[in-house]
Amino acid sequence: MKTADPSRAAWPLLFVVAIVGLNLRPFVTGVGPLAQDIREGTGLGLQGLSLLTLVPMLLMGAFAFAGPSLQRAAGARRSVIAALAVLGIGSWLRLFVTTGWALIGTAAVIGFGVAIVQAVFPSIIKRMFPDHNAKVMGLYSATLMGGGALGAKASPIVARWAGDWHMGLAWLVLPAVLAVLLAARYLPADGGAAPGDGVMLHLLRLRRTWLLMVWFGIANGGYSSVIAWLPPFYQALGWDRNASGSLLALMAVCQAMAALVLPLLIRRGGDRRGWLWLTLTCQAAGFAGFAFWPGLAPSLWTALVGAGLGGCFALSMVVALDHLADPAHAGALSAVMQGGGFLIAAIPPWIVAVLHDATGGFLSGWLLHLACVVVVMLLTIPLVPHSYAKAMPPPA
Repeated sequence: MKTADPSRAAWPLLFVVAIVGLNLRPFVTGVGPLAQDIREGTGLGLQGLSLLTLVPMLLMGAFAFAGPSLQRAAGARRSVIAALAVLGIGSWLRLFVTTGWALIGTAAVIGFGVAIVQAVFPSIIKRMFPDHNAKVMGLYSATLMGGGALGAKASPIVARWAGDWHMGLAWLVLPAVLAVLLAARYLPADGGAAPGDGVMLHLLRLRRTWLLMVWFGIANGGYSSVIAWLPPFYQALGWDRNASGSLLALMAVCQAMAALVLPLLIRRGGDRRGWLWLTLTCQAAGFAGFAFWPGLAPSLWTALVGAGLGGCFALSMVVALDHLADPAHAGALSAVMQGGGFLIAAIPPWIVAVLHDATGGFLSGWLLHLACVVVVMLLTIPLVPHSYAKAMPPPA
């Protein structure tokens, strides 16, 4: 199959990239603004609410490793379409939940679908846009973060209009159905060989793979905690659910802008570390603001954290794809990095909940993430381009 370039003929493919990305985060960002309603309706406490983020993140991590196997068994195209359908079914089921565990179960169903898409879709992008994968990954990352803004802003509005928090979560079946239809219509047939099990085993023997997993996981742990606890944090300071949801939407918009713009600024094959350190500095400033001056400039702290998290996510995906030239191998590395990374990123929201229950506030949680940013800055040092070939030899 002839590969696509971002030209007029590729616009439908770019639209599919955008709509797929848009579906991958609203189901978690819509929870925070409705946290109080969900607690009253299901009896979930803070640690129970944290499972609505923790469980999908664990699944994103665990099933990311299955991406190459799915590509061999069903093909990347069919895997993505089926996973989007599962995502829609999980959203629809949220109309009928009556207990906390049932709601957590729907989070698991949706998280499974999202996990498969995230494991398979980067290799499709690498194959469809071989000369522009950084820019298209930026678009994918930006719409992924933009979907987070959509969930945070629209979910409380839909819940208020319908008079039911269930509808505030279940309406996400609509963009999922649209994504299924567009992916079925425009995603091209699979081309090239899917990576074998030997590729995954080879990658797991390399220290660089483990570095990327830890680096990605700690960096995205901040995102997991913010989407779970930013609205409850400000609701505890007297904000209502719509205002706190707007704050989360602002964060997601800043994430999307940074995820879209930064890949456009970087040179092809260049050193990404300077840009990564810039995004981490933004995160550090935002978390420090939440910890020490939450009422002084909440929009500024939120925007800084959002831009830092969004830019860091997009660049981390580019760094993974930079390591290997072969699209299937690069996609396998991306799947492994996300697999181990999301397993790590799933834990911080629960830790923050435990710290909150122990201390009576969120200060210790924000300080934890400030320390994590420093760790990620140090882990970024070895990610220099001339080290890629030695650190990540292609499988035989």
